[in-house]
Amino acid sequence: MEATARSLDAKPALQAGRNIWLTVLACLGTAAVATPLLGHLDLANIVMLFLLTVLVISVKLGRNAAVLASILSVLLFDLFFVSPRFSLAVSDIQYLVTFTVMLVTALTTTHFTSVLRQKAQEAEVREQRTQGLYQLARQLAGSLSKEQVVEISEAFIKEQLAAQSAILLPDESRHRLLAADSANALPVESHLALVALESGKLVRSDEVSGLGYAPLYLPLRASMRIRGVLAVRFADNPLEPTPATLSLLEALASLVAVALERLHYVEVAQGTEVKMLTERLRSSILSALSHDLRTPLTAMVGLADSLFLVKPALPAVALETAQALHEQSARLAGLVGNLLDMARLNAGEVTLRREWQPLEEVIGAGIKLLGNALAEHPVKVDLARDLPLLNFDAVLIERVLCNLLENAAKYAPPQTAIELSAQRQGDLVEIAIRDHGPGFPTERREELFNMFVRGQPESGKPGTGLGLAICKAIVEAHGGRIRADNPPAGGACVSFTLPVGNPPVVEEEVA
Repeated sequence: MEATARSLDAKPALQAGRNIWLTVLACLGTAAVATPLLGHLDLANIVMLFLLTVLVISVKLGRNAAVLASILSVLLFDLFFVSPRFSLAVSDIQYLVTFTVMLVTALTTTHFTSVLRQKAQEAEVREQRTQGLYQLARQLAGSLSKEQVVEISEAFIKEQLAAQSAILLPDESRHRLLAADSANALPVESHLALVALESGKLVRSDEVSGLGYAPLYLPLRASMRIRGVLAVRFADNPLEPTPATLSLLEALASLVAVALERLHYVEVAQGTEVKMLTERLRSSILSALSHDLRTPLTAMVGLADSLFLVKPALPAVALETAQALHEQSARLAGLVGNLLDMARLNAGEVTLRREWQPLEEVIGAGIKLLGNALAEHPVKVDLARDLPLLNFDAVLIERVLCNLLENAAKYAPPQTAIELSAQRQGDLVEIAIRDHGPGFPTERREELFNMFVRGQPESGKPGTGLGLAICKAIVEAHGGRIRADNPPAGGACVSFTLPVGNPPVVEEEVA
């Protein structure tokens, strides 16, 4: 590394020495060419030859060489062409004006030529960088992974700026940054990178550069959020990064951020599409199985019932077997019915048969329908007096109430009450069913309304995790919302809402 640094430092010195010798040779050559023309050309024309030499040197060798050429030209003109010749003495005071004008003209020409040369070089560099950014944008637009984005951006910085770089991406908590390329050996200062991520502004610290860390951190700002941080370290003993360099890095950071955001949304879209296809396939399978199983299950329930009608009556053991067969067949038929209902609800094939009707009638019908399932649990009903008529499908809402009451009875201890209440809250009516059981798992309450999710996966209670999913689909089809809570007093509470709408006015009958 030290030998490489010495060779890099030696190159400018060799170039400067070479320019000095070329300048001296050019001025001496001009003097040699102009000497034979002394008797044929005026001194003003010979001065033009020296000015032409200064102009050529300024264009080819730069400002410093041109200044040296200006001074040498004045000295050579005085030495070889102004009397007394071969002496720096001046016989005519007017030649001092000539020398002054010649020197000022040469230096002015050198200045403007150097400025134009520098502008031309800067324009060429800008054109190269603009072309590089265009090519970079095309490559990033076609990138298919974050690894490709990192590889393309690091190669661009290395080629255009001769610098090392690393792209840092935040984790899910956005409190830690990780290198997108694990093989990248660029040391980064994590605190500065986090400051750039949180503030969304460029962060720079030349102090950490001496310790080997990247001194420059640029946020990868996209349209929605900051996608990461770009860390950059220039070569050893770098010059101060120019505004043009910082502008190039900011443009690069914007392109990389857009590419990362595009890849993020591509992943989200692909995941959503896969999820939709999975749900569609699962619904199709459930629908097909439900249709194929419903007929034989109905036949099994009928055959089990027919065993009780056989004359003479079957022995007690056979009747117990028939009763168990009837119960299990009915339970399996209910499961298949749930599967079919879920498939229909997901497919949007259920048409609501809405009617304006009182809520208490559906609640009473649901409690009566459950029968033996609520035998060990007294049901306390508390309905507000100001409940209006509601526009809903009585069969489906009755199904919701039955599922919720059955779940409460299934998990609540025997002889504990189940409380059912309904009250108006603005433009909604909220129906809540509460039990005194173990309650819902706090961390999984939102998942309970998904298909095949149970509150207690290892529970010995029968069930498949479809009841709450069916309730959610029915309630949302009516324009309401359903949620599960654990009241402070203990137990579990499931509540759902139904919109009030504009119920018709019912006139009281005159006695």
